[in-house]
Amino acid sequence: MSKKYTIAVIPGDGTGPEVVAEGIKVLDAASRKFGFTLEYTNFDFGGERYLRTGETLPDSAIGELGKFDSIFLGAIGHPDVKPGILETGILLKIRFALDQYINLRPVRLYPNVETPLKDKGPEHIDFVVIRENTGGIYTGHGGATRVGTPDEIATQLMIYDRRTVDRCLKYAFELKKKRNAKNPKYAEKPITLIHKRNVLTHCGDLWYRAFEEMGAKHYPELKRDYNHVDAANMWFVKNPEWFDVTVTENLFGDIITDLGAMIQGGLGVAAGGNINPEGVSMFEPMGGSAPKYTGKKVINPMAAIGAAMMMLDTLGEAGAAQAIETAMMAVMQKMKSQAAGNMGYSTTEVGDMVADLV
Repeated sequence: MSKKYTIAVIPGDGTGPEVVAEGIKVLDAASRKFGFTLEYTNFDFGGERYLRTGETLPDSAIGELGKFDSIFLGAIGHPDVKPGILETGILLKIRFALDQYINLRPVRLYPNVETPLKDKGPEHIDFVVIRENTGGIYTGHGGATRVGTPDEIATQLMIYDRRTVDRCLKYAFELKKKRNAKNPKYAEKPITLIHKRNVLTHCGDLWYRAFEEMGAKHYPELKRDYNHVDAANMWFVKNPEWFDVTVTENLFGDIITDLGAMIQGGLGVAAGGNINPEGVSMFEPMGGSAPKYTGKKVINPMAAIGAAMMMLDTLGEAGAAQAIETAMMAVMQKMKSQAAGNMGYSTTEVGDMVADLV
């Protein structure tokens, strides 16, 4: 009997449904070839539902989503909805409620994909950012007083406890071990903690001490390094080949992963996972809803296909995931560009080509 996985699908807003459709097309091709079954259930959470009902994500939906093996997300963001409502009411709510405490962001430049970095190629850009995903400033601790007056005060606090830091670091160290075993070139590079401990002396000190203690006690064979976040941004641009596994807190990770997306060729190819290693994870393209391209069939589905590939890998279908990545690279070689409207193919044609090669 073939293995069956249940997948909650949230197509979302804008071009989200278009890229999700291509991701599912590729997933189905992989499932047929590798002998497992995928059972999809669609949910309409997003801007249109909010405008129609005033509802973002009901509490009952969290329990329902928690019963699936994984979640496949298209995009959240609607031009008629005030920024922050959908993002906090859907994305952050899912991440926090399902304890998806790792944001996993591979930053890999594929062959024939352009990077804005001069004289850099695929051999230079191949690292991973692990962003702590449920703590820090995004927990919402703080408030505002004297609102609307010249003396208005607003606070939002970066809060971390040792357990939250340790479990994120453990995931990072374990991933570094796996990558070192996979390829000797990774073993030459350190695992890098990114923070701002010279200014954020309390949270930064907690992260740094936990990093050094865990590394020395449990992973002494792994090289370790530390970068201030501003320095890391400079080195990502100047010397991305220095990095392999990097780990950081929530806000800094949110910022530097967008930089990572640009140096790997843009949001059209950047995919990410919101991981609960012991529970339900959620995978998504990084590009957002891109409403100006909705319905034109010109949006690049590669990021969504990459997210689907990450989902299968996390579910344990490594062979299928590798087949998808190989097919993606072959199709990228044929494309004129990874930019929307300049691919040389339509959204559906790109999906068809990848599915055919899986």
